[in-house]
Amino acid sequence: MSKKRRALRAIDLFAGAGGTTAGAMAAGVRVIAAVDYWGRAKDVYTANFPGVRFYHERCEDLSVASMKRALGEIDLLLASPECTSHTCAKGSAKRSEISRRTAFEVVRFAGLFKPRWILVENVVHMRSWRRYASWLQAIKALGYRVREQVIDATDHGVPQARRRLFIMCDRKREPPAVLPSVRKRKTAAAILSSNGDYSFSPLRTERRAKPTLQRANRALREVGPNRRFLIVYYGSDAAGGWQKVNAPLRTVTTLDRFALVKPSKQGHVMRMLQVPEIKAAMGFPKRFALNGGTRRDSIKLLGNAVCPPVITSIIKHLTGPTSRARKPRNRVHAS
Repeated sequence: MSKKRRALRAIDLFAGAGGTTAGAMAAGVRVIAAVDYWGRAKDVYTANFPGVRFYHERCEDLSVASMKRALGEIDLLLASPECTSHTCAKGSAKRSEISRRTAFEVVRFAGLFKPRWILVENVVHMRSWRRYASWLQAIKALGYRVREQVIDATDHGVPQARRRLFIMCDRKREPPAVLPSVRKRKTAAAILSSNGDYSFSPLRTERRAKPTLQRANRALREVGPNRRFLIVYYGSDAAGGWQKVNAPLRTVTTLDRFALVKPSKQGHVMRMLQVPEIKAAMGFPKRFALNGGTRRDSIKLLGNAVCPPVITSIIKHLTGPTSRARKPRNRVHAS
């Protein structure tokens, strides 16, 4: 009988609410420490992962040598450096190079901890950063082989069209491409609650913004008056500002973005998607707690998070033997 494989030890940088940690633990990884500066993220993370040592500090301010003495060796370094100055959602607002440079903390931590594997997540637009190539080269200079891959969460059982860049690094072999783990994609309908406590209000009122009604009217012309649909209530959208519920939810952001519209005897009514629905759209398990804080804080935490099922799939591909890789059933998003 073969010996049971030792659980890999990992630390999670820029951990946020803990989506990466949740996904890693589902893959059998033992996350021993996490780092994040936001107090609300600390509260949520420590409530869900009480056995993980949490550093409530900026990564930039930590002594990696001291952490290594306290924590010992690790096998896997997980990181989601700041993305707000990379993302297109920031529009024409000024970017912060200080924020972008947090990616180099991955290099600093990897240089001292020397884990076998590194997994970094960020928005796709990170690749347009002028220092992106030099950042990748700094990782390679530490002895890592690197694969860049854009992965859609819908290919891994998440009911949300969320494309993110993942940089997978391995000291001993070329990281394999991550293949889809599900045959059939989940849709927004899977997250919509039938809870009668969620109250609706009339769609058409004197106070309703004109753009909101325009989006609803576009949807009604397409789906007809007897079907429910979703509209983008806050923010912009290049796809008409609405979507059908039998398609994956569009990308969750840090704003209270989506509203559900449905027909009723009094005419069409609407409500914003609720926090449990957004949590489900991100692929978090039901037991994951977001207690305390404001609704706005919870939505921000979720919008900034990493989808746990995606992390689980990537880690299984990255750290498992090549023979365990599944044959492709859907497309693989190449870098």
